[in-house]
Amino acid sequence: MKEKFDPQKNVLRTMKQIGFVPRKAAKPQVYQRLGFRSGLEIHQQLLTDQKLFCRCPAGLYQEEGQYDAELIRHMRPTLSELGEYDGTALMEFKTRKNIIYRIKNETACTYDIDDTPPFPLNRQALDIALEISLLLQTSIVGELHITRKQYLDGSIPTGFQRTAIVGIDGEIPLGRKKIRIAQLSLEEDSCREVSDVGHWRVYTTDRLGMPLVETVTYPDMKTPDEVAETAHYLRFLARSTGKVRTGMGAARQDVNVSISGGTRVEIKGVAHIRWIPELTHVEAFRQKALLHIRTVLRERVRDVAAWSTATREINSTELPPERIPLPRPERRKVRVAAVNLPEFRGLLSCFTQPGQVFADEISHRLKVIACLEKPNMASSEDPVSQLTEADWNVIRDVLGAGPRDAQVVIWASPEDMPTALETVTERCRLAFDGVPNETRQALPDGTTCFERVLPGPDRMYPDTDSAPIPITGQMIRDIEARLPSSVASRIRQFERWGIPADTHSYLLRNNLFLLIQRIIDDFDTNPVFVGSVLGHTLKHIEGALPSAGGFTYEKVHDLFSFVHQRGLEREIIRRMLPEVYQHPKMDFESVLITIDYREAAEEEILSHVPVLMQKFNEINTSDDELAVSRWMMGKLRGLALGNMPLAGLWRKVEEMRHAGSV
Repeated sequence: MKEKFDPQKNVLRTMKQIGFVPRKAAKPQVYQRLGFRSGLEIHQQLLTDQKLFCRCPAGLYQEEGQYDAELIRHMRPTLSELGEYDGTALMEFKTRKNIIYRIKNETACTYDIDDTPPFPLNRQALDIALEISLLLQTSIVGELHITRKQYLDGSIPTGFQRTAIVGIDGEIPLGRKKIRIAQLSLEEDSCREVSDVGHWRVYTTDRLGMPLVETVTYPDMKTPDEVAETAHYLRFLARSTGKVRTGMGAARQDVNVSISGGTRVEIKGVAHIRWIPELTHVEAFRQKALLHIRTVLRERVRDVAAWSTATREINSTELPPERIPLPRPERRKVRVAAVNLPEFRGLLSCFTQPGQVFADEISHRLKVIACLEKPNMASSEDPVSQLTEADWNVIRDVLGAGPRDAQVVIWASPEDMPTALETVTERCRLAFDGVPNETRQALPDGTTCFERVLPGPDRMYPDTDSAPIPITGQMIRDIEARLPSSVASRIRQFERWGIPADTHSYLLRNNLFLLIQRIIDDFDTNPVFVGSVLGHTLKHIEGALPSAGGFTYEKVHDLFSFVHQRGLEREIIRRMLPEVYQHPKMDFESVLITIDYREAAEEEILSHVPVLMQKFNEINTSDDELAVSRWMMGKLRGLALGNMPLAGLWRKVEEMRHAGSV
């Protein structure tokens, strides 16, 4: 008797076949065997007053639901200079999206909606881009040429993004190796997406046109951790200028991943660097799974060119409407079609990512290309389905399916059904090639989903509205004269100072190197203490306490200055800092009152030791010799803060205890 096919067992079996291991269990040898390679494209907004090609203010964001006008656009592709269409543009055109732009008068103008030619390029943005390019050790171009890059997803109303290469062929240090920088470009940011449902996509235009730089590396990273480390370094480098925006959305990472036999896949819009290791690890094994599927298919199908699907519209007598997982009113508005996939048995339930199988590769494309919201498909290998085995037998009969075939059922409006059927066939044909070139959206759980076909070179063409801009030697020399120190040299200085290693990331991320240096120089303060106050105390405060707003890191310098001028012991800074963070407008004398500080001489503080020792002996029977000292330190700490060093207080208490004075 033939064994019944079990999709869940098949998932586990295929996981084993491709050698999937969780990232925490993966050693460097795993990535060597995979032939893992990765590169980065990091987009960083620049801290300018105005947008890149108009005079609208940069950095103003409209609240959700607050806008003065709406504009609708329908995008269509245009021919490149060579008379060819970009594949991504054609895919976006196929979706038949209605693009809605919500416009606020304060943040947009007629340039943003392509009713006015571009203004001259923002020179403040160009100077910052040149500064970052020099820090990346790139070769600066002699003349800036502005080009157009097609974007038909609607994120830019013009259908293209204006961009210009500033520097090429740079490098950054990463441990004992160098990561090569392919180029740095200056470009305008896109709109912010509000929603994307069915054939309707909504954007706000407040972010549109803000200047940003895109840093592109070569695929020199060989492990997921190297990718994250490189991303951190590039972020620290950009922030070292003090001229880039920070906060949610100010920097976005696109990660390119490939393995041996695979191809470049771009993971788009990674919001957090901490996501990168899991995302790249999972993508590497997804490609491994797709290569496994390709191998199986090529063993089963000798004449790939002759392979084709069979489709058939299913009526209500063949498949009861209640089997389709749609709300009842929707059932009258959709058609149901079944597709036979020859030789695909066991492949629709083949593992691709944690929680996903190959059938999901098809379903994701149906959502994006045919605009079918999920659920949009059922497969004969779904672990759980509203379709019964009897239903699938009926479907197999009407399709004339063979024993090694798999089937899918899709439902769509009459207008979307042709695109949906074409999408299913296209994705299954791509399975014979292995890993398709595509852009994928990063998900918080470390998996990805299809976003669009990977753009090609045909999407770029010159911008005839903008004249070339000479980059003179004097411009470069002026910027070189004010370059900040490199990230690598700052890390080495932290190490020389003895600042704890676990603070380095926070200090570099918030560009606090110069602040630390000023505090050390101005007040002759121990570097370890300064680094710890910022990298430990303040970091904890930011995560634990609310702020009324208005706090800046410059306040920390002011606090050190106040403590130095008043002659207070520096440990009181840790006690004052939470109040300063929550109430930055409060003067420091008032902060001292708030924390109950009272000036006291060392003799007065130590005079309490005998009484405390006697009280301790009355209430405690511990044999721990240090217990009494620790208890007394807790009692005296509040009075000692600001008046004497706590380490000195401990020594005095210990001396008095051993001398028998207590």
